[in-house]
Amino acid sequence: MSRLANGACAGTKGSRERAYDECCKKEETSDGWLGGRHHPRLLELSEEESAYIDIKLRLASKLSNRRRSIGITQVAMAKKIGSSQSRVAKMEAGDPSVTIDLLVRSLIAVGEKTLFADDR
Repeated sequence: MSRLANGACAGTKGSRERAYDECCKKEETSDGWLGGRHHPRLLELSEEESAYIDIKLRLASKLSNRRRSIGITQVAMAKKIGSSQSRVAKMEAGDPSVTIDLLVRSLIAVGEKTLFADDR
């Protein structure tokens, strides 16, 4: 994907909420692109928007890790939460169409008890 003058990815859906989609989800470094984090400076996000996205991506990662740790497939996870495998894949990828509510409910459904560090 090409980049626009403001650093946003060409082809993204336009709204800030969806701006971290695809290539913008990665953080640029002098070595190139590193996965896993959004880059607020490139996306012109407020501190609140950046925090929201960070929480969402952390929940998505926690869900993926939990599913793998209990040894179930995305298909089995989908059945457990009454959804589809493709939706589980979107949840684990931090897709903008997935709500934080769905991520939290899914984590609870697979027995995750520590959503916050101080819950241990």
